[in-house]
Amino acid sequence: MRFPTLYEINTRVFLYERGVALGRPATLDDVPDDTLAEIAARGFSWVWWLGVWQTGPMGEAEARRHAGLRAALLRQLPDLRDDDIVSSPFAVAAYDVHRDFGGDAALARLRARMRGHGLALMLDFVPNHVALDHAWVFDHPEYLVHGDVADLAREPQNYTRLLTRHGPAIFAHGRDPGFDGWTDTVQLDHRHPGLRVAQVAELGRIAARCDGVRCDMAMLLEPSVIARTWGDRARPVDGAPPRDDPFSPFWPDAIAAVKRAHPAFVFLAEVYWDLDATLQAAGFDFTYDKRFYDLLRDGVARPLRERLAVEPAFRDRCARFLENHDEARAAAVFEPDQHRAAATLTLLAPGLRLVHEGQLEGRRTRVAMQLRRRASEPVDERLRDFYARLLAASSRPVAHEGRWMAWPCRQAWQGDATDDQLIVATWEWGDERLLVVVNYGAARAQCKVTIGLPRLAGRRWMLDDQTSDARYERAGDALVGDGLYLDLPAWGCHVFAVRPLDV
Repeated sequence: MRFPTLYEINTRVFLYERGVALGRPATLDDVPDDTLAEIAARGFSWVWWLGVWQTGPMGEAEARRHAGLRAALLRQLPDLRDDDIVSSPFAVAAYDVHRDFGGDAALARLRARMRGHGLALMLDFVPNHVALDHAWVFDHPEYLVHGDVADLAREPQNYTRLLTRHGPAIFAHGRDPGFDGWTDTVQLDHRHPGLRVAQVAELGRIAARCDGVRCDMAMLLEPSVIARTWGDRARPVDGAPPRDDPFSPFWPDAIAAVKRAHPAFVFLAEVYWDLDATLQAAGFDFTYDKRFYDLLRDGVARPLRERLAVEPAFRDRCARFLENHDEARAAAVFEPDQHRAAATLTLLAPGLRLVHEGQLEGRRTRVAMQLRRRASEPVDERLRDFYARLLAASSRPVAHEGRWMAWPCRQAWQGDATDDQLIVATWEWGDERLLVVVNYGAARAQCKVTIGLPRLAGRRWMLDDQTSDARYERAGDALVGDGLYLDLPAWGCHVFAVRPLDV
C-alpha cells in the first residue's frame, strides 16, 4: 500500500483496561479478535503496539521518586496511586516482549491473528538510549557516553553513577540537545563501532518479530546532532580504534542491513528540526511531518498548501498526524469545526496517516508514558460519527493507491480574497475519484476552482459528500472549464465521491 494508515495503541494502558474487564491481568493473547476486526474495518492497515518491550525496576523507581513527574501525573489522573506509575516504555531494558504482556510467544500469536485481519505490526526501536538497568551498562560500558566527577557535580540532572563490570562509573543520561536528560536512561555512544554492530543486531532481532519499526527520536543519531549534543564526550572511552569514520551516519548501513534480510520491512522515523529529508535519504520509508502538524495548529491554509506542494518523492513519504502519545490530544487543541477540517487534510493527504487510539472518540487528556491507567472520559459522539465517515472515505483504494493532485483556487469575484483559505485536491485511480475541499480558515470563504481532469469533460457528474448528506450535480465541461464554485463556512470541509450520472 503506497499510503498506509497506522493506528497507535498504548499497550500498557490497553492491557490494563482489558484486565479490568476480564477480572485478571491481561496479556497480548487477550487482545480480542473483535478489536482487530474493528480496526481493520475502519481502514487501518497497520497497528503500532507502543511499548511492548521489557522495562526494568530502576526505571519504575525513578518514575515514582521524580517529584516533577508525579505532579504532572496527578493532573492527568487525580486518583493516582503508586502502582499506577510504571517505567516509561522508552527506557528499554531488553528487546524482549515484556513478561507482563505474555512474552515473545504471545506477540507471535497476536501477529498471526493480525495477519488474518490484513493488519501489519509495528513496534518501537529506541536507538538513542537504554534503561539504567540494561545489560550493556554492566557488560559493555564502552557502548555508553561517560562523564566524570565534575560533570556529575555540575549537571546532576544529566549524569548518574552506575555499577559496571569494571566498578562504578559515571554515565550521561539520554537526552536531546535542547533539554535536560531523561533520568531513567543512559546515553548510547554511536561513535563506538562495537555499539553500532550491536544496534544492528538488535534491529535484526526486532525485524524477525514484526513488520516495521517506529524509531524514537531518530534524528539524534545524526553526526551533526551527536557533535552538537556531546562534542568530545561521545568518544569511545576504551580507546579502541574505530573501523571507519566515527562520524559516519548510522542509519544508511543499519537500514540496508535489515532490508537485506527483510526486504519489505518498514522504517518510520520520529524526526524534528527539519531533518526529515535527511532521514528519508538515509533509507527511512516514512518520516514524521511535524511541520505539517504545527501548520495545522497555526490555522492558516497557504503554508499548508505550500507544504503539500513540495517534491512528491519527499511529500509521499511523510507521516502526518493530529496527535500521538507525545502531542496534546487533538480534541483539546482544535475546536470542533477546525478539528474536522484538520482531520480531513491529514487523512486525505498523500503519505502515511497516523491515528492515535482515543483520537476518534474525542479524548482530551494526554496519557503520560509512565502511567498504566487513565481517567475515564465521555465519548464525543458527533466527532466519532464524523471520523467513521471520514475513515470510510479515506480507506477507499483510490486514497491509498491513486494519484493526488492539488488545484489552485481563484477569487470568486474581484476583491474577495477568501479563496486563500481554501485547499482543493483530487484523488484519481482508474474510474474512481475523490474531490477533497477544505476551508482552513475561521471565516466563510468562496472561490472558483478548475478541476483539470480531462476525463470529466463531456459528462454529468454527481458530487456525493462522504462526510455529510450533501449532494450536487455538476457538468463535467464546467468543472474542467470555468470551474467549480465553492462557498464553505468557517472550517467547512467535503470529501466528494465523483460519480458519472450517465452510466
